[in-house]
Amino acid sequence: MANNQIIECVPNFSEGRDMAVIDKIAASISAIDGVELLDVDPGKATNRTVVTFVGSPDAVVEAAFQAIVTAGDLIDMRNHKGEHARMGATDVCPFIPVSGISLEETAEYAIKLAKRIGQETDIPVYLYGAAQSNRSRNDLSVIRSGEYEGFFEKIKQPEWAPDFGPAEMNAKKGATVIGARDFLIAYNINLNSKSARIANRIAFDVREAGRVKRIGDPYTGAIATDENGESVRIPGKCKSVKAVGWFIEEYGIAQISANLTNYKVTSIHEFFDAVVESADSRGVRVTGSELVGLLPLKALRDAGIHYLKKQGRSIGVPESEIIEIAIKSLGLDELGPFDPNKKIIEYRMKKPSDEHLIGLSAKDLANETSRESMAPGGGSISAYVGALGASLSSMVANLSANKRGWESKLEEFSQQAAIAQEIKDKLLYYVDEDTRSFNAIIEAIRLPKDTPEEKQIRSEAIENASQYAARVPLEVMRTAQKAMNPLAEMISKGNPNSITDAGVGILCVKTCVEGAYMNVLINIKDLGNKEVAEQLRSEADKVANEVREQADKILNDLFSSLKG
Repeated sequence: MANNQIIECVPNFSEGRDMAVIDKIAASISAIDGVELLDVDPGKATNRTVVTFVGSPDAVVEAAFQAIVTAGDLIDMRNHKGEHARMGATDVCPFIPVSGISLEETAEYAIKLAKRIGQETDIPVYLYGAAQSNRSRNDLSVIRSGEYEGFFEKIKQPEWAPDFGPAEMNAKKGATVIGARDFLIAYNINLNSKSARIANRIAFDVREAGRVKRIGDPYTGAIATDENGESVRIPGKCKSVKAVGWFIEEYGIAQISANLTNYKVTSIHEFFDAVVESADSRGVRVTGSELVGLLPLKALRDAGIHYLKKQGRSIGVPESEIIEIAIKSLGLDELGPFDPNKKIIEYRMKKPSDEHLIGLSAKDLANETSRESMAPGGGSISAYVGALGASLSSMVANLSANKRGWESKLEEFSQQAAIAQEIKDKLLYYVDEDTRSFNAIIEAIRLPKDTPEEKQIRSEAIENASQYAARVPLEVMRTAQKAMNPLAEMISKGNPNSITDAGVGILCVKTCVEGAYMNVLINIKDLGNKEVAEQLRSEADKVANEVREQADKILNDLFSSLKG
C-alpha cells in the first residue's frame, strides 16, 4: 500500500451458496499484487456475495478484471435464483475513492475497466454513477430494471445499448454494471414479523422515493397523477436511502433492506431510528440489524456517540466503547457475531506493525523497552507517558460528568473528556511512529554506497529520515501541550475528589514534553539542512518553555492547596 492513491472495489457476484466458486473468485483477487482482500460476505437467501478489496488504482483494475472473468467462467446465470435483483454473474462492480484520489479520478479507472471487459470478454458492460455521463442511465436500479430475464429484450433497444461489449445478452454470464460512487452502506433492519407487506410499508415510510400517492384508500385507491400523467409520490423520511421490504427464509423474519447511498446525508443511526419509529406505529418491533459488507469507522462511531448522548452519558470514552455501544444499540450482533475488526474498513486495513507497541500489555511494553535494542526508547516512552496524562484528563472529566447533582454540567465535561480522548489517541499513535521513524534511519544507513549514485541516494534518504525523526517528537510535544488546558480545567472545575489525578496528568504531560524535547535536540544535531534544524529547534524551544511555565504554576498552586 505504498501508493498514496487507494481505491476500494466492492463487486457483487451472483453466487452466495457454492463456497468453492466463491473461494475461486476471491483467490483471483488475492493473487494480484497491490491489493488487499478485506471481506467476502456470502448470502444464501440472496444467492449473492459481496466482496471488498482495496489497493492502488491500477492494481484494483487488474484484480476486478480477473474477478469478473473468473465469475463469468464459473457462474451460470441460466440456473440462478435469489432474493436480490441481478443481471449478471458479476452484477455490479463499483469503485469507491478511499484516499488520495477524487471521485472523478476514480471514475476514470472504472471506465478503464469497463472498456477492457468490453474489448476482451463477451460480457455487455454498462457504466453507472460518476462513470456515466448520460444522466438518464446512471442510476443502478434503472439500469438493472428488468433484471437478467428481461435483458434479452431490453439490450436490443437503442437507448439501452451497452457502453462497451456486445449488444447481445450473454445467456450464461449475463451483463454487468461498472461505475464509481461514494461510499454506500448496505444495511438490513430486522423485524419481529414475517410479513413482507408490512416490511415494504415501513420501507416506503423511510426511503427517499417514498410511495405513490393514492386517491381515497391509501393501499388500494387509484394512483394520483400530475398534469403530465406522471405518478405523484409522497417522499419518505430519509434522503439518500433506497429501501425495500422482504421476507428472509434463512432467518425466518422480514427485513427492511436498504442502501444508504450517502451516510453523511442520512446516517446509519438516523435511518435505524426512523425505521424504529415507523415500525412502532405499525405495531411491529425492530429486533436488530445486519450489515452487508464493510462500513467506514465514522459511520459506526457517529452512531455510538448518538446513542451515548441519548442515554445521558459522556461521549469522552475510548473508541472501543463507542463502537460497542453502536453495535448493541443497532442490534448488529442479533443474527450472528459482529466483529468490528472485520467489518470496519479502517480496522481491516491496519497491519499488525501499525500498533506493535501499543498493542502490547503494559507489562509487555515495559519488558520490550527494557531489552538491549535501541527502540523503543525515550521517544516512544515520552509519547506513552503523555497519553497517560491525557487519559487522566478524560477520567476526571468523565467522573465529573457522572457526578450526582452535576447533571447540568454533563455536556461540558463530556466534551472535555472527548477532547482528552482525541489527544490520547494521537499520542498513542506516536508511540509506534517514533520507533518507526528511528528504524527508517537505520534502513537508510544500510542502503548500498558502492557508486556515486548510490551514495547520493543514501545520503538523501538519511537526511529525509533524520528530519522526520526530529519532526515526530516535535509533534508529540505539540499534541501533549493541548492536554494542559483540559487538565487545568479539571483541577479548577472538576470533581474535587479527583484533583490529584489531574495533577498526576500534568506531571505526565510535562514529562512527555521534556522527553520529546530531548529527542528533537538529539535528532537535529546531525541534520545536513541547518535551516530546517534551526526551525525545528526554535519551535521545540517555544513549546517546552510554555509547558514548563504552565505546568510549574499549576503544580505549585496544587501542592499549596493540598498542604493547606
